[in-house]
Parts: sequence; structure tokens; C-alpha cells
Amino acid sequence: MSPTTTPTPTHVHLDGPLGRLRLVGDGRHLTGVYFEQHRHAPADLGPTVDLQEADPVLQEAARQVSDYLAGRRTEFDLPVQAPGTPFQQRVWAALRLIPYGSTWSYGELAARIGQPGAARAVGLANGRNPVSVVVPCHRVVGSAGAITGYGGGVERKQALLDLERRVAGLSLL
Repeated sequence: MSPTTTPTPTHVHLDGPLGRLRLVGDGRHLTGVYFEQHRHAPADLGPTVDLQEADPVLQEAARQVSDYLAGRRTEFDLPVQAPGTPFQQRVWAALRLIPYGSTWSYGELAARIGQPGAARAVGLANGRNPVSVVVPCHRVVGSAGAITGYGGGVERKQALLDLERRVAGLSLL
């Protein structure tokens, strides 16, 4: 493969407490994490491969995501590459700054990227995050703390927030 050739994505299935996840990679990066019926998931994730036969990045992603969902991991250390606009990239980079067990509002996230009037645009970019869970878009809530949209479903968003608060020893609201 030449340096300019785009690798063919592959994906593995990871069954967990919130249902099946599909982890997508290009051989060098994790490029997607999608729940079943995930809004905005691409139609073609590439062929499904058995986890034992997957590339090392997907194997490590599966291990880290499993540990996270079991409450044994609070941070991810994975090479992530997600295609998006420059604005989306800024939003997704800021998502990684939200501390485990915490939430920011869409307005707070907009202010953190230097665009305090862009809460709606931040919400749209947040909803297009292709690497959910690992890039924690679930940590963004409405201005009054309301659990609002999530590509994997608001029930899963609430479950992820509850998991993090429980592991962090915070009271569940």
C-alpha cells in the first residue's frame, strides 16, 4: 500500500452491558465507535473481522472499551482519527478535555472552543462524533443539565453518565 492509499476499514463487534458496539479501524487508528442503530453511523463500516484476527489497534480498543464499561478504566489511550470539518475537529478535541464523571453544557463547550454563541453548532458537531464513548460526547448536556440527544440513544447516554458518576464516587442526580 502506498502512503497515499486510504486503508480499507474493518470493524469488530463488542457486546457489552449497553448492547453491541461496532469498533471501526483503518489498521493504524480507531476511526469509529457505534452502537447498533446509532444515528449518523456510516452505512459501510467495512468487513467484520473476528476480534482475535483484528489489527492490534482494534484489539486494544476492544480491551480498553470493555474495561471502561466495566468501570475499570477512566481514560483512553488509543490512536484516534476521525474525518470531519475543522470546526468538528475543534469540538471533538474539546470533548476529550471534559473530566471523567463530569458534564459540560453545549454553551460551556462552545465557550471553551472560543465561540460562545455557537452552542447549536457545537451540538450538531457533537452529534456527528464518530468515535462515541472514547471521545466522550455523552458528557455534554443541556443548559439545565438535561439529558439531550445522543447518537446511541439517550438511555445509553444516561447509563454512561451514571457509570462514570458511580465509578468516580459522585452522587447520581
